[in-house]
Amino acid sequence: MMAKKAQTHLAGATISEFDGVRYLHLGTDWVQGAMRIRSPRKLELEYIQRMMAWMLWRPSDALGQGHAVQLGLGAGAITRFTHQVLRWRTTAVEINPSVIDANRLWFQLPADDALLQVLHTDAAHWVLDDAHLQTVDALSVDLYDHDAAAPVLDDDAFYRACRGLLAPGGLMAVNLFGRDSSFERSAARVVAAFGADQVWQLAPTAEGNTVLVAGRDVVVPDRETLAARAEVIEVRYGLKARKWLRLVRPCKGTVE
Repeated sequence: MMAKKAQTHLAGATISEFDGVRYLHLGTDWVQGAMRIRSPRKLELEYIQRMMAWMLWRPSDALGQGHAVQLGLGAGAITRFTHQVLRWRTTAVEINPSVIDANRLWFQLPADDALLQVLHTDAAHWVLDDAHLQTVDALSVDLYDHDAAAPVLDDDAFYRACRGLLAPGGLMAVNLFGRDSSFERSAARVVAAFGADQVWQLAPTAEGNTVLVAGRDVVVPDRETLAARAEVIEVRYGLKARKWLRLVRPCKGTVE
């Protein structure tokens, strides 16, 4: 059974702005997401940019289409990017209705269309639906509540279910951040679900966010091919992919 942190209520979304950037909060000072008001498709936060590092493990000629899923909408940055920049079919799963409303009102999230579906539902239930098995090419997992202490969903069963969502060659990026010492435990669970040769980690950001990338039957190319892919990503999408190559290494998480 998938464990879930007890939740007595869902905090309402609040908004702040500073120096041309709009921030999403859940009733505290913790930032849940951000958007540069004059450049809404730009990935403003460093860790959100690194959540796109999965693109390095996907052949450049396969970046033109796919199905992207976000578990946890945040301020909609990844959703806007996969939908409006990559032009992929995009599904966002968000349990908090006030977060969805804030995205539509303040973060330029468009209405659903042929390529976009925003679902008000619990990610814990969505990942267990057999209808979604092996239908996802890129999965982004960023599930934090207003406390921002540790992921809301973070057990072995959850990560196994995430792997089950991925099509062969599919990839998951997960944001791990907390004020407690939860990283090693979370990383070990991802490694247990995906396999030690299918999980990589980027160096932490200055704010303490560490992004893991995990694949399903991903064939890792040589460094020269990765460098060529990074250049394509930088030129085509304006992301710091060559920097990602300097920051990434295999994840050594061990199962407890």
